[in-house]
Amino acid sequence: MSGASGVVIGADGLARCPWGLEGETLADYRVYHDTEWGRPVHGDDALFERISLEAFQSGLSWLTILRRREGFRAGFAGFSIEKVAAFTEEDAERLLADPGIIRNRAKIAATLANARAAAELAPGELDALVWSHAPDPATRPAPRSSADVPAVTPESTALAKALKKRGFRFVGPTTAYALMQACGLVDDHLAGCHVRTG
Repeated sequence: MSGASGVVIGADGLARCPWGLEGETLADYRVYHDTEWGRPVHGDDALFERISLEAFQSGLSWLTILRRREGFRAGFAGFSIEKVAAFTEEDAERLLADPGIIRNRAKIAATLANARAAAELAPGELDALVWSHAPDPATRPAPRSSADVPAVTPESTALAKALKKRGFRFVGPTTAYALMQACGLVDDHLAGCHVRTG
């Protein structure tokens, strides 16, 4: 059942963004929507993981990535920047043969390059860089429907540019905005969604 605000009421009586509605095949989305998406993520390794997963998601369903996240974590040493930065061509070939991840040569190469770029930063610098692009929440009214949620913003464009300047790849403005949404730099839960904080 849909409300005027764009949220959808689930079988449990809770209002959610339409994509977070629990369904037999989409329960993973509901859990992710309710417990992770839009919540602040800090820490260089944690943000490196999200940057990597958003890059792998490009052109695919987020559900595909979500359901393989443990495979990605196993394949990429828990997304430890230090460990992934030390990966060799042999590791890249191992990843290309790993059925637990998306086996895309360009995205694997970008992830290894991004780890090396992140390793060049001082501890805490990736976190500070990403979060410096968070817009003032007071300037962002709660979206009332999915149509009110942008795909790109000036902040995501600036974040993509800042990451690329430091050697990151597969981080265009759309991917950067998805990162900002996932990591809580913006709260794009719809007005009335039970997860929304403000």
